[in-house]
Amino acid sequence: MQILPSLYFKRKYKKFVKKHPQLSSKADKQLKLFASNQNHRSLRLHKLTGNKKHYWSIAVDKNIRILFEYIEENIILIDIGSHDEVY
Repeated sequence: MQILPSLYFKRKYKKFVKKHPQLSSKADKQLKLFASNQNHRSLRLHKLTGNKKHYWSIAVDKNIRILFEYIEENIILIDIGSHDEVY
């Protein structure tokens, strides 16, 4: 299984790092942890509901989330941002 960023995610991540340079290493750490152990407790992995029911979420910190989607054998990163921005 591969973790692949969507084009939108790449653009959003670049803006996120500019706005929150102190959180970029934490986001990278969480993505590496996700790649090695998707069920780790610190990720707070959960499936979303409603109009985002095809997406899943992992936590970077108390407020920042990364949304992704399972497509075939891959994980596609969709969005990154604060809880209110991505939900």
